[in-house]
Amino acid sequence: QVQLVESGGGLVQAGGSLRLSCAASGRTFSVYAMGWFRQTPGKEREFVAAISWTGSSTNYADSVKGRFTISRDNAKNTVYLQMNSLKPEDTAVYYCALDPRNYVRARATAYDYWGQGTQVTVSS
Repeated sequence: QVQLVESGGGLVQAGGSLRLSCAASGRTFSVYAMGWFRQTPGKEREFVAAISWTGSSTNYADSVKGRFTISRDNAKNTVYLQMNSLKPEDTAVYYCALDPRNYVRARATAYDYWGQGTQVTVSS
């Protein structure tokens, strides 16, 4: 089984920055893509960003392009989400997810493993 643990969430003022981390452990795959999603109460989980094993392919939601950057350190089995110029509408629980097929897809159903989430709150 794969365990994904997110960290780095918190409370920040609008215009500020946060960096989320997601550490993978347990069952290993030779290559895998990682994604970040977010969810607010009463809404479906929303795609944020994804990155391939080598980092050569990335995918971003239009709402975060130019503000968020996804990266990874395979030696540490960790993926990061650098979030800059945060807005109140970025407030959500952020989840990381793993796709062992190594596709940078935006559909939540494409990912087999999920973390428990970390809360990000952006105050106005």
